[in-house]
Amino acid sequence: MDVFFNTLFFMVIKIMTPPNFADKNTTFRPPRLLDQVRDKLRVKHYSIRTEQAYSDWIKRYIFFHDKRHPQDMGAQDIEAFLTHLAVVGKVSASTQNQAKSALLFLYREVLEMQLPWLDNVTQAKVPKRLPVVLTVSEVQAVLSHLAGTHALIASLLYGTGMRLMEVMRLRVKDVEFSRREIVVREGKGFKDRVTMLPEAVMVPLKAHLVNVKTVHDEDVTQGFGEVYLPFALDKKYPNAGREWAWQYVFPSKNLSVDPRSGKTRRHHLDEKGMQRAMKQAVRDAGLTKPATPHTLRHSFATHLLQSGYDIRTVQELLGHSDVATTMIYTHVLNRGGRGVASQLDVL
Repeated sequence: MDVFFNTLFFMVIKIMTPPNFADKNTTFRPPRLLDQVRDKLRVKHYSIRTEQAYSDWIKRYIFFHDKRHPQDMGAQDIEAFLTHLAVVGKVSASTQNQAKSALLFLYREVLEMQLPWLDNVTQAKVPKRLPVVLTVSEVQAVLSHLAGTHALIASLLYGTGMRLMEVMRLRVKDVEFSRREIVVREGKGFKDRVTMLPEAVMVPLKAHLVNVKTVHDEDVTQGFGEVYLPFALDKKYPNAGREWAWQYVFPSKNLSVDPRSGKTRRHHLDEKGMQRAMKQAVRDAGLTKPATPHTLRHSFATHLLQSGYDIRTVQELLGHSDVATTMIYTHVLNRGGRGVASQLDVL
């Protein structure tokens, strides 16, 4: 009987004891380096695209140095990696600087190594080029070769001056038909701004939203209908993700699994589809300029300045922090720099 009770006692103790104490071989394993990078990026509210890009650069940096831990490397190793990208990989200066930013984030934010040599790492010089701008007739030609949703997106790009991803991430609640305004949320630099809603797109945009609403209602009926909410809004407002106001104006045709939460949602359209459609429209219009969707934003700003609008107004519509950034459009006006007439034309 004593043996039975002793056996029972030790069985109860083993069940109640946490695994780390019950098994001497169980050891605590800290999260992997890339997991730490992702956690830190999410804490600081970086976008998932930045998260993917930074993780990829850090992984390539580690493999370039034969899987050595970054704590065991220094400025010379970073310089060697960045030099290899430029000389062997022949990447652009902006790509090289993105890789540098990823490595600086790793050392400063994740490894918390405030080392003086980080400030001395060479920054690649990005060439300053004038933006590609279409004339009014060229814009009309491009728009005429687009159809459906792509034509509506292109019209908003040229009619509002928004960036491509700002249009893709546009929510239903941010379109003000009565005031003819569009509220751009979390633009570049996490800044909000207001731009105009062109009257020419109001009718097709309303018809488009009717179709989007039908798709959303079907998703809700099937148990879906939830959309991604920024930061912790989904916890603060648990039902907001299924509300019509929070849905994307340009949703994807298919449901997909959120890589962060694992939830099945309907995300916004992939911008690559619009880029391909724009490239084909430029080709069909017979243009030789390397125009992209972002070219419509450049054309929007340039044509406003041509029409005599104040540069400060254009700055606000574009969301530029410094008017010097907006000043670049004064160099691509048809009348020459700052509207000065050529002396040859005077003769």
